[in-house]
Amino acid sequence: MSLTSLREQLKVLIDSMFTEGLLDQQFQQLQMLQDESSPGFVAEVIMLFCEDSERILAELAKLLDQPVVDFQKVDACVHQLKGSSASVGAQNVKLVCMQFRQCCEENNKEGCLNALDMVRRQYFHLNNKFGTMLQLEQSIQAYESKQQN
Repeated sequence: MSLTSLREQLKVLIDSMFTEGLLDQQFQQLQMLQDESSPGFVAEVIMLFCEDSERILAELAKLLDQPVVDFQKVDACVHQLKGSSASVGAQNVKLVCMQFRQCCEENNKEGCLNALDMVRRQYFHLNNKFGTMLQLEQSIQAYESKQQN
């Protein structure tokens, strides 16, 4: 596969993520921060986002599994996930978090459980796309380093 083909696949994937509403302009801002001095910047931010998100999702599941739910703790976790999502440009995850926080404010356990399910689905869909994106970027970097040698 040629370098041009790999770059085109990456562009098509990222464009589709914007079209699908998975990403917003904040992701473009992140991309602009990456340069030759930090070629893995975006990948690093994505990996940190994914690690944090999975930890927060596990914590939310644990909190909502309690007989008496501490909605303030749930809300704090959702707020953290929303901020993390906003910083990486994960638009759909951020939007679902906003709905989730509304359920927390209403002390609505059933609503929170439904929102957790929605957040998980949005996150894992995005995570799969990010995985493909990172694989393509690795292939591009490997191809470019072969060209230099």
